[in-house]
Amino acid sequence: MGIHTFFTSLNDLERIIRAPGRFKFEEHNVAAHSWKVSQYAMFFATLEEQLGAQINWKSLYEKTINHDFAEVFIGDIKTPVKHASPELKEMLAVVEEKMMENFILEEIPPNFQAVFFERMKEGKDATIEGRLLEFADKLDQFYEAFAELKRGNTDKEFVYMYQSALSKLLDLPLPNSVHYFRHEILRDAMAEKTQIDITTLTQEILKSK
Repeated sequence: MGIHTFFTSLNDLERIIRAPGRFKFEEHNVAAHSWKVSQYAMFFATLEEQLGAQINWKSLYEKTINHDFAEVFIGDIKTPVKHASPELKEMLAVVEEKMMENFILEEIPPNFQAVFFERMKEGKDATIEGRLLEFADKLDQFYEAFAELKRGNTDKEFVYMYQSALSKLLDLPLPNSVHYFRHEILRDAMAEKTQIDITTLTQEILKSK
């Protein structure tokens, strides 16, 4: 038993494509997604910290870089499928947790197992770090969909992805981050020249909030 298997499994994350089965101008893999999520979270954690929040940076980075490692076992499941029902979402979470537990017990050296159990657990929780992870995760979904719509991808899946991510971002309990996203980032996004009318899609969600 050694850490070698864990290291080689990181390559597998590069081969797991997000939003599989849809036409895309640009493919995104899970490894790149995790890195982008850590960058988004770093920015918004800095914003929150400047406005008085206490950030556990170690926890934040551990949550963000590890949050989708379990997809090495089950792949990327589309958001509409994963959230089709609370029961299905819970079942998938249990499967991921059990497979992660087995992987740690079988592949991680015993003297590191306790650390891995802590770092690989579900990171989206009620802490500010957990909420920043959820915010950053949805922000990457927002940007992946935005990039496709900007180039004129007419697949309705990306309209759903864009508006679903936008709606959830605006509802997350991080008022400072949400305010910045709504008044700075969305303004810039709507100012871009896009093949599909991003402004109308955005305004449809803003009007409902």
